[in-house]
Amino acid sequence: MFDLQSHYKALYSKTERECAFRGASRAEWEVWRSGFFPRLRSAMGLDKMESELAFFTPTAEKVGSTDCETYTREQWLLQSEPGVAIPFYLLLPKELKGRRPLVLTPHGHNHPHIYVGIYTSDEEKAEIAEDRDIAVQSVNEGYITISPTVRGFGDTRTREDRERNRVSSCRTQFFHGLLVGRTPIGERVWDQSRLLDWALASLPVDKKRIAITGNSGGGTVSLFTGALDERIAVSVPSCYFCTFEGSIGSIYHCDCNYIPGIMRLCEMSDVAGLTAPRKLGIVAGVKDDIFPIEHVRTSFAKVKEVYGAAGVPGNCRLYEGEGGHRYYRAGVWPFVR
Repeated sequence: MFDLQSHYKALYSKTERECAFRGASRAEWEVWRSGFFPRLRSAMGLDKMESELAFFTPTAEKVGSTDCETYTREQWLLQSEPGVAIPFYLLLPKELKGRRPLVLTPHGHNHPHIYVGIYTSDEEKAEIAEDRDIAVQSVNEGYITISPTVRGFGDTRTREDRERNRVSSCRTQFFHGLLVGRTPIGERVWDQSRLLDWALASLPVDKKRIAITGNSGGGTVSLFTGALDERIAVSVPSCYFCTFEGSIGSIYHCDCNYIPGIMRLCEMSDVAGLTAPRKLGIVAGVKDDIFPIEHVRTSFAKVKEVYGAAGVPGNCRLYEGEGGHRYYRAGVWPFVR
């Protein structure tokens, strides 16, 4: 009898990854990187967005502010493209002197306010207890922190999804974007980069010390943004990095995780490898059942090969938390520091 999962597993094994890293020297790494970088941007729809929005300059408007004792939490709206307003929290340490590091903290499949320590239910309170108040952790480290609403969540959901209190509008975003050659991951990376444009122009940011970190879907955004925006010095995706074959392609995931043709182009280790020679900290849970640790380890070994060829084998690291699908602050902030 025909088995759909077995069919795709066999298909994956036969499909050549056109841009898989196969080199060993720095020269081979440089050639690979220069060829793969634009191919990945194209697959995500970023080349189309860049071309169509070349005329557009993002703007931001402050809409609120809250004193949180040791830091100030401001609410802003960023126009990342015409008609698209991305809400974000800006967390500023009270003792803000000179230029400071900046950390972007895109969230996963939960409500945006979780990352700034705000909860509206016992369920959200439990999420925060699993280290998901990531923006608060960041500002307490002394960093300027931007905690954005990831497109498709919060106030960027469809009206129907907001009325029904669905967490996201990822399915609508994915299928409607396909019609014009876009992907949710591409749009979300675009938004992070536009936030970074604004921050560098408007805030006392040390442009050499910019980091990005998030959990689950926020790990997705962190990995791809860190790979494709070279202004980011440190990327720490949590509970996302794995293999496409061993996770996204074989375990149920949200529609927003899919990029058409990605497995003909590369594996996730190749995406991560684009971060080299900059710092990459992978965080995983050994009991994470949607990003299996055995595939995480296999994929990380491939990343180590890329970093070794680039001449910086010590610039990537894997931290394994003892639990499941959650954030592990112990694996993040020492690395960022």
